[in-house]
Amino acid sequence: MYNSYISADGGCAKSGEVEMTKIFEKAPAKINLLLDVLRKREDGYHEVEMVMTMVDLADRLELEELPGDRIVLSSQAGFIPLDEKNLAFQAARLVKERCGVSRGVYMHLDKRIPVAAGLAGGSSDAAAALRGLNRLWQLGLTRRELETFGAELGSDVPFCVRGGTAIARGRGEALESVPAPPPCWVILAKPPIAVSTSDVYGKLRAAELAERPSLKNMLQAIRDSSYAGVCEALGNVLETVTLADYPEVRQIKDCMEKLGADGVLMSGSGPTVFGLAGRETKVARIYNGLRGFCKEVYAVRLLTSEIAGDEGSDRA
Repeated sequence: MYNSYISADGGCAKSGEVEMTKIFEKAPAKINLLLDVLRKREDGYHEVEMVMTMVDLADRLELEELPGDRIVLSSQAGFIPLDEKNLAFQAARLVKERCGVSRGVYMHLDKRIPVAAGLAGGSSDAAAALRGLNRLWQLGLTRRELETFGAELGSDVPFCVRGGTAIARGRGEALESVPAPPPCWVILAKPPIAVSTSDVYGKLRAAELAERPSLKNMLQAIRDSSYAGVCEALGNVLETVTLADYPEVRQIKDCMEKLGADGVLMSGSGPTVFGLAGRETKVARIYNGLRGFCKEVYAVRLLTSEIAGDEGSDRA
């Protein structure tokens, strides 16, 4: 049985009221191959420099038009908000407001990405809603326009609109697409804890960091299609806070390294840790070793294509 939230100005559509056209959008998770924090800005945000890419672990969003001016959101997951607190709901409301749309929409979210995991699941859902509504209502918005809408919803949403692999600067909204890293397996493990992103950034002392990851080295490895180089260049300065405050995250990272992952890093502010494996023979060993003490473990592949079209195109 699905949970659903119905916006205050309407109820559920009855069968036969309108001819339904369904739109489906994939909402993949992201990982940070590199995350550096340069400084805290005057507006309260942090100036970041990141390399993000997507993995084949995804939510799925189904959209169809409803009669009336309303937004209905449902999900099989019983642990996520389905009202204005949900980023996909916020995305639909934003599109309606900015584009003057008075039509209704029903969205069903098939949730597969762990919540509050540092994998941008909510941001990717919002991006899927933006892309899907652009198609459903034939709005003709360009990818760049959708990314601009996304920046109002969250720092990771513009990247999730674009997909692929990109350098993210500013607070995460200034994007530069780059080639995909070499194909490999990604093992994701999320401990049963919650990590506050704002707390992690608040405790970080960017000016006092002794070591920083090298964006130059990561980009060179990607452009050379050097898997070993990508593993060597992995880096996330937020580990200096999260690993110290949450021993469970440190335990997972240590375990992945001992099990033979080629490269291991925390994604975002955590708590999810990912390990890269170039050979499938390593995947089962790492996966099974982690499942011994961590319930949420996934073995997936990197995604090597964009979500919203070719890099050179403005069309979404």
